[in-house]
Amino acid sequence: MRHLLLLIPFALAACDTPLADQIARDQAKKAVNPVLAQRFPGVPLEPATNCVIDNASASEIIQLAKAGTTTVSQTDVNLIIEIATRPDTITCLLEDGITPFLNA
Repeated sequence: MRHLLLLIPFALAACDTPLADQIARDQAKKAVNPVLAQRFPGVPLEPATNCVIDNASASEIIQLAKAGTTTVSQTDVNLIIEIATRPDTITCLLEDGITPFLNA
């Protein structure tokens, strides 16, 4: 079964459909969540993860989807932090991630 999971990102790279995109994003979230939890404690994970994924390029999502099926490497951690600190991601975090959490 684990070998089949490893093939998902490669199969998705060949597809350009909404379903393939959603599967890749879901796998990428498995890599992003633990990194955000460790590096940015206290930030609401689901909205923060969505902001990171929404501001990643297609190739970055594929890289993170691969990491979500195996082990997250330091290269993947660096990529997640780089995406999380982009101006558009920070804007998303402020609008969709932190502000609603603070207002709740």
